[in-house]
Amino acid sequence: MPRLLFLLLTGKPFVKIPVVHGHLEAALRNPEGEPRGGAVFCHPHPVQGGTMHTKAVYRAAQALDEVGLRTLRFNFRGVGCSTGSYDDGIGEEEDVRAALDWLELGLRDHPIIVGGLSFGSMVGLNVGVDDPRVVALVALGTPNHVYDYSYLARAGKPVLVVQGEHDEFGSAREVEEVLGRLGDHVTVLSVPGAGHLFEGHLEELQEHIRDYFTHGAGAVALEGDQGKIGGTTA
Repeated sequence: MPRLLFLLLTGKPFVKIPVVHGHLEAALRNPEGEPRGGAVFCHPHPVQGGTMHTKAVYRAAQALDEVGLRTLRFNFRGVGCSTGSYDDGIGEEEDVRAALDWLELGLRDHPIIVGGLSFGSMVGLNVGVDDPRVVALVALGTPNHVYDYSYLARAGKPVLVVQGEHDEFGSAREVEEVLGRLGDHVTVLSVPGAGHLFEGHLEELQEHIRDYFTHGAGAVALEGDQGKIGGTTA
């Protein structure tokens, strides 16, 4: 679909975020009413076909929008209309920081969430874990067999992990055994019957995210009272 027609039909603007290698192609979505905060969501591995249009990424951003967050999806360098080329996760971390900086411009003093799917979870959370602007983290389809997530043990903020029961890169049970032991601030939820990209189970995925930021530790983080969240530090 031509980009202009997409804008006319959906009202969801594509934007360009300036970076050292040129720009990142991104999609910004505003909630109804005044935003409670913002969210940056990262897509799966660029070399394996991941983009900001991956269905689970779109649905995750939609869930965050539904709880009142201004959401930003973007294509990593070399993907879609983003300039640059794949950089083995290193340059991609710079892309996440640029996305955070850009989103923050219109959300001064508002809480921000960082999340990602698969490769995007590794890159996004590695940036967000130490960024003081980020109050909560979301990891979907964590490739537990590929990447090390032990750094989440030091996260002074809540972490939501949603894993497909039959994820080929780490089943929900395996992820619970590894990431669930990193602290009470980490919540691991399973989607029964789902694989790595949650195909056929996107509604359940969206519901988990929405509930976490409506009734769970994510909601508390958005209200700015980290001290009430088990396992985190104020």
